[in-house]
Amino acid sequence: MKITKKIGLLLLAIFIIAQFFGPDKNSGQLQSVAAFETETNPPEDVKLILRESCYDCHSDVTNYPWYNSITPLNYWIDSHIQEGKSHFNVSKWEGNSIKRKDHKFDELIEEVEEGEMPLESYALIHRDAKLNEAQIKAMINWAKLVRVSYGLESKPE
Repeated sequence: MKITKKIGLLLLAIFIIAQFFGPDKNSGQLQSVAAFETETNPPEDVKLILRESCYDCHSDVTNYPWYNSITPLNYWIDSHIQEGKSHFNVSKWEGNSIKRKDHKFDELIEEVEEGEMPLESYALIHRDAKLNEAQIKAMINWAKLVRVSYGLESKPE
């Protein structure tokens, strides 16, 4: 048997065995975002944006695509989720100080304005997640109002 065929069979075996392993899923309940939504009171259009474009990576609630069952893709997806939650996790919103919440909304505004969120790799596959100009404006206006409600910012113009 040629060496390349042996290497190919070995790689195939490793790939098949790897399918039995994967990261834990981020499978919380939508109720975990209830405190965030109650406190920040997003209008219905913004709530829809949050659910379609943000919560998969920034909450304990993720709707996984079919290809999440394939190793190593599932590890790549999990790393995006864990990184997103480390920056902004609305499921753990209640434990944050007003100052931290305000800072997170300041970052949200900056990321959305600059087109950094949602990630291009996410929006490429999740077409509904890509924000149009009206959605960007709605998100930013809402976020600015939330910052005003925390009393650390003045009312937007």
